[in-house]
Parts: sequence; structure tokens; C-alpha cells
Amino acid sequence: MKQQLGQIAILVRDYDEAIEYYTNVLGFELLEDTHLSDVKRWVRVAPPGSTCHLLLAKAADELQRNQIGFQSGGRVFLFLYTDNFYRDYHNYTAKGVEFIREPSEEAFGTVSVFKDLYGNLWDFIERK
Repeated sequence: MKQQLGQIAILVRDYDEAIEYYTNVLGFELLEDTHLSDVKRWVRVAPPGSTCHLLLAKAADELQRNQIGFQSGGRVFLFLYTDNFYRDYHNYTAKGVEFIREPSEEAFGTVSVFKDLYGNLWDFIERK
């Protein structure tokens, strides 16, 4: 049996705001933006070439709005791999991405932690 993750839902405040951030700041591709109703859209983004996608899910009620940026309880939520850490690190910092941990060399590769638009924590890694 072969399985893989297809997509991960991430709560956002606003579809267009999230699309702007993930595509123009992080450089992800907009894979789909389908209007399902007056208030709901099916929006998928992903890093170029990735087989796993983010489903940008607009919070539908107060409970969901309270979880935006805190879906993982304050722990690192997502892991973004790169083939050139410092190229992308400098590009991201120039675009205002907030890194909360300085880059470090670990046994598995070069790593840092950044916050996305909503405060979700990401490990940013160039694997060895």
C-alpha cells in the first residue's frame, strides 16, 4: 500500500489576504481558487513542485477564528524544505517574514523557525 498526505487545512482570516501572503511572500503557487458559495471558496496553494498542498480554510465561526495561528497549540506546525536555505532565508527576510530562531546547523541540515502571516510556526529546513 502506498499513501501520502494530499493537503493540510490551515485556518485563515480572509482568502485574498492569505493568497497574497502565501504566493507573493512565500512564493507558493496558487493551484485552485474555486468559489463554492457567496462565503466559501476552495483555495489550494503549495510550494512549486510540492505534492502536498495547503487548503486555505476561512474561519467560519468564533471558535475557528480563535484558533487562527494556533492550530498546533503554539508548537511548530508545518515544515518547509528548501534546496537553498540562505537564498530563500534572505529572500524571505527581505519580504518581512519574521524568523523567531536564528539559522543553525543541525545533524539533519540547516534550520530556522519563522511565523507566517497568522502566527503559525514553520520549521524552514535545507536537509543534508
